Amino acid sequence: MTEFSQLGLSPTTLQAVIDTGYTTATPIQAQAIPVALAGRDVLGIAQTGTGKTAAFTLPLIERLSKGRARARMPRALVLAPTRELADQVAMSFEKYATGTKLSWVLLIGGVSMGDQVAALNKGVDVLIATPGRLLDLFERGKMMLNGVELMVVDEADRMLDMGFIPDIERIFKLTPPKRQTLFFSATMPPEITRLTTQFLKDPTRIEASRPAMTAETITQYLVRVPTSDPKTKRAALRALIGRADVRNGIVFCNRKSEVDVVAKSLKQHGFDAAPIHGDLDQSLRTKTLAAFRSGELKLLVASDVAARGLDIPDVSHVFNYDVSHHADDYVHRIGRTGRAGKLGQTFMIVTPNDDKALDKVLKLIKMAPEELVLDAADLGGAKPVANREDSRSKDAPKASDATAEARAEARPVRGRSGRGRTRTEPAAVVADAPVPVSVEIPEPAPVATSVPAEPVARLAKPARPVQETALRQSGRRGSGTDRAPAPKGSAKPFGDDDIPAFLRRPVLTKA
Repeated sequence: MTEFSQLGLSPTTLQAVIDTGYTTATPIQAQAIPVALAGRDVLGIAQTGTGKTAAFTLPLIERLSKGRARARMPRALVLAPTRELADQVAMSFEKYATGTKLSWVLLIGGVSMGDQVAALNKGVDVLIATPGRLLDLFERGKMMLNGVELMVVDEADRMLDMGFIPDIERIFKLTPPKRQTLFFSATMPPEITRLTTQFLKDPTRIEASRPAMTAETITQYLVRVPTSDPKTKRAALRALIGRADVRNGIVFCNRKSEVDVVAKSLKQHGFDAAPIHGDLDQSLRTKTLAAFRSGELKLLVASDVAARGLDIPDVSHVFNYDVSHHADDYVHRIGRTGRAGKLGQTFMIVTPNDDKALDKVLKLIKMAPEELVLDAADLGGAKPVANREDSRSKDAPKASDATAEARAEARPVRGRSGRGRTRTEPAAVVADAPVPVSVEIPEPAPVATSVPAEPVARLAKPARPVQETALRQSGRRGSGTDRAPAPKGSAKPFGDDDIPAFLRRPVLTKA
């Protein structure tokens, strides 16, 4: 155990730390603070909840204690992925900088830009910002970054998840190359490694714990529900909260829309809960978070915007309403409890659709949480659903052929006349061929006609050439159903029965 008094801090800064109630440094603080005070770059890797914020805030205050700020030219820059995390860094800076003349400004979206610009015009020592608002103000000409002496990137892996890496690269290029850089992250994916290789100068790698390792002070539970029905999941969540001795807890959901639904459901069933996610107004988010920190709010239903880096002291329980899409997010979620050596409990609700996501989480944390079983009453009466193939009895009689034919008869039949519309026809009508009907046409009585015989003869089909007839009979042109040519020497080209009826109709003449 290392005392803060052994890390080389000035008496003023050390007294500010003692006033907060801390005397013993965490492993990441004990290793990072002396290196940062020496002016070297730091690559800090530690699981969430280990005190990374103080590990860079304290040396930053020490390095900036000499000198003064100039208008629009900050001396230090701290980048955070979310507004809540940036606000937390600002609170830590204000707490530890007591007794110094250092000034700072918080640059985040969702609040008035005029106040931020006014503070920049007066001159500040430290900028604590999210990447988007920082670049927005820079492009408006409200600040210059060529005076930055020290740059801090906090929760770098979260920056990667949120798509901020191009912005981070641009900000690095806007700052002087001789700056000191403190780079902190809970995990080190390949993209983050490439970034540190490009912009850090021979950094001291400090790995206080294995990446993505959960704290030993956290007891993890897994609760399986037999269906993915949201009502059943909400009933299971309420049952878990009711059974556990929850002093205060955070419920994590994957989607913002789900956050609102779960929070509303908990409130309707008598639980003290409120939502927080990125689509809410910043003033409401700040008010909700402050109420949870002070103990006025018991349950905070949140998206992953609240999962990374938030220092909410003494959270007793964490509930994963949804299995996180990314396995790393599970580690950060449950890291909200069991902090600073205190005990905590976490529950993860798992449905049949969560098998793949659950496998990734278990592979990452390299352990199997204890499984809890809820009865049907806790699940709102839901029972496990058997496999569809197994749910049918093996001894059940199969459908008869007649039943199968009846089903076939009811199937929609599409035809050219329907033009996309469906019509149902009996199978017998479709399958059976039409029955030929013989109709005997009586011979008409002989009448006088004025129609000459020559036009009738001209209507007769000419005899096909012998060569064409041979080709048709050989199958090279047409099928065998073609009519054979009329026999030679026939007086009537059509034959007795082949004369069309309209030619045999009596012709009326005027008397």
